[in-house]
Amino acid sequence: MTRSGLAPWLALAVATAASESSPPPLGWPQFGGPSRDFTAKAAVVKPWGPAGPKALWERDLGDGYSGIVTDGSVLYTLYTPLAWFGLSTRSEEAVVAIDAGTGRTLWEKRDPVEALPPMNMEYGPGPHSTPLIAGARVFTVGVTGRFQAFDAKTGAVRWARELWKDLGGKVMGRGYSCSPLAWGDTVIVAVGGEGPGLVAFSQEDGSIRWKSPSLEVSPSSPVVIDVAGEPQIVYFAAGDVVGIDPQTGARLWSHPHSTSYGLNIALPVQAEDGVLVVSSAYSGGTRALRLIREGGRTRVEELWHTNQMRVHHGNLVPIGDHAYGSSGDFGPTPLSAVDLRSGKVVWRDRAFAKAKLIRADERLVVLDEDGSLGLVRVSPAGLEVEARAEVFSSRSWTAPTLVGSRLYLRDRKKMRALDLS
Repeated sequence: MTRSGLAPWLALAVATAASESSPPPLGWPQFGGPSRDFTAKAAVVKPWGPAGPKALWERDLGDGYSGIVTDGSVLYTLYTPLAWFGLSTRSEEAVVAIDAGTGRTLWEKRDPVEALPPMNMEYGPGPHSTPLIAGARVFTVGVTGRFQAFDAKTGAVRWARELWKDLGGKVMGRGYSCSPLAWGDTVIVAVGGEGPGLVAFSQEDGSIRWKSPSLEVSPSSPVVIDVAGEPQIVYFAAGDVVGIDPQTGARLWSHPHSTSYGLNIALPVQAEDGVLVVSSAYSGGTRALRLIREGGRTRVEELWHTNQMRVHHGNLVPIGDHAYGSSGDFGPTPLSAVDLRSGKVVWRDRAFAKAKLIRADERLVVLDEDGSLGLVRVSPAGLEVEARAEVFSSRSWTAPTLVGSRLYLRDRKKMRALDLS
């Protein structure tokens, strides 16, 4: 394993304007945060002034859209440090552990990576998947499906699997995107193709515990929901949304939801009344599903569908009877509100470009693709922008991470830590 502390190029990773204070003992262990719904627990955020939020540190990073996870003290993410695939089919991919208080690299592992047919990297080389912290390990999946388990403290590789090369999974056109999910002592990822759909691996040694029936893989990631007291895994596949038994991998139900190119990307969300909401761009739209347990089986009832709300690669945040998200694909993508009872879009606002959202108590933290950071309040009546700042100048497609008052965010060049208190 390559240790960053032994390499001269590591000088580039030293943070500027470093803050030596320790972050609060909270975490963001997976894609979407503690509950995988982009809700920050015990968040402390306040509007900032004209100068913007307080900067704690900034560092160079590299290309990719992988999110940042943390146990409160150490940050983990993936990035591409060398020339992207648009210039060459060969590159490197890095998994990095970073001190949350200073931005300094603690350990790093780089692997050679070569684009697989039919991967098309016109929007960048990735990585797209976000790491997972579970116990003393960190799990990552690279753009070509290399699945690795690391010792979180030292960076030692505990085991590795090749999801596409060894398991026969279907190669995704933009590269692997699914972010791992922990369940009990297993870690679950999408493989796709003929044979395995979702696969559960032992966190300890990488052995396979179960494989779900075949499904058409998409860029989305599995989530766990509660259906009348029964936990179920929901995966937004390329042509339908499916429910999976987390203990056995058996398919419990499915419901069609097709869209152009099979690009169901956003995570399914469960509203406060238990209704499941899925949304995709292009021809997909948004639909609400009620899952009903009867006689040991789950029955699906579609409540409504609309193509007036189309979440592309962002996220929906349900609050009360409404959900909020950026709606659209290649054209305008206004921040919009949809009534979860009827499917009616009640307002649209173009204050931000296509954005990722984090719920922080009564507010939303917004980061749009142009690098604009906002603190807003939303309600069925409309949008109120309380604070705004320009934090990046290149494409910002990665959802930020909020732990207490610490906001960690990245674009395709840099990584920053801000204090929102």
